[in-house]
Amino acid sequence: MAVSRQKITVLGSTGSIGVSTLDVISIHQDRYQVYALTANSRVSELQRQCEKFHPEIAVVGTAAAAAVLERNLRAKGIQTQVLYGRSSLMAAAASSQSDAVMCAIVGAAGLEPALAVIKAGKKLMLANKEALVMSGHLFIEAVHRYGATLLPIDSEHNAIFQCLPRAGRYSSHLQGVSKILLTASGGPFLHRPVEMLEHVTPEEAIAHPKWVMGRKISVDSATMMNKGLEVIEAHWLFGIPAGQIEVVIHPQSVIHSMVSYIDGSILAQMGNPDMRIPIAHALAYPDRISSGASPLDLTALGTLQFEEPDFNRFPGIRLAYEALEAGGSAPTILNAANEVAVQAFLDRRIGFRQIETLVERTMEKVAVVQGISDIGSILSEDHKARAVAEGFIA
Repeated sequence: MAVSRQKITVLGSTGSIGVSTLDVISIHQDRYQVYALTANSRVSELQRQCEKFHPEIAVVGTAAAAAVLERNLRAKGIQTQVLYGRSSLMAAAASSQSDAVMCAIVGAAGLEPALAVIKAGKKLMLANKEALVMSGHLFIEAVHRYGATLLPIDSEHNAIFQCLPRAGRYSSHLQGVSKILLTASGGPFLHRPVEMLEHVTPEEAIAHPKWVMGRKISVDSATMMNKGLEVIEAHWLFGIPAGQIEVVIHPQSVIHSMVSYIDGSILAQMGNPDMRIPIAHALAYPDRISSGASPLDLTALGTLQFEEPDFNRFPGIRLAYEALEAGGSAPTILNAANEVAVQAFLDRRIGFRQIETLVERTMEKVAVVQGISDIGSILSEDHKARAVAEGFIA
């Protein structure tokens, strides 16, 4: 008896996570079919994906992009419905026609679509860390209220998810967890002299030694702000206090994270640095499927190294802990300032070391608001912080 295929929506399908998701789906077309694909402006890439997967819906950012995509698809006999704009993106995210949604939209732009999936009570595979950084309390509360399933895609959080004793939101006391160990590769500048970091170029910053990622995330890895954001994300995902979340530098990127238990045990999830592994885990959860990634050869590993992070070299981690401790809108301010700073660096408007300086100055300038209870207020604080950060650049 044939099993009906799960319908999958991929938000941000032309980015690195979206492409990897479709790669895994292509291996298992007997289990999954693509319902909707969305991209902002990469029309050519989205067209190629539509030609291969024939989704029912494709969403782009503008009417002009939609017109081009629709014309090109019709010329090839593909009847995918082409839509555009924010409202269409939200509708695709929440559509009852799909069974699960991969949210791979980078930055604050992914918050509202991810929440739309949650409010529809669907399975959300979350590759957007900013959604939890900006609105962790509201986001997790909505997961429980609407009965949604939240599965983390970040390799570190997916590893923690696999090492914890059960799915869902965890209690470190009840489950005997001592602490979470978030591993970090250290990025491309782990051992470069600190005084030389002033001269880092965007090309150098996006050349990660282990992972293939988008430009923004690659820069976050180079500054290690990504690890700071992941500390905040882990706090909300697993209900673990900041004092029980520790960052460990692990340059080989083979152990993706660990969970330490009060009996002295440490459980680690290992694998090659390939995002198809956590994606396959989330797609099939609680089952297992092939990811297409090469299996880890333990005999070829050699030495595994671990060291403490240097907060002088990577002040972004310290800033994230401070934002988590401050609570309220502080993580939103941190994230907004970082997005502005990273884009300014990629545009060559500021230097590499000015990224953290700009974030810290914005956090000092913008007052933290406590007790925020709605997304509109969070987005308002986000806009406020972005304006202040842009003002500093100007």
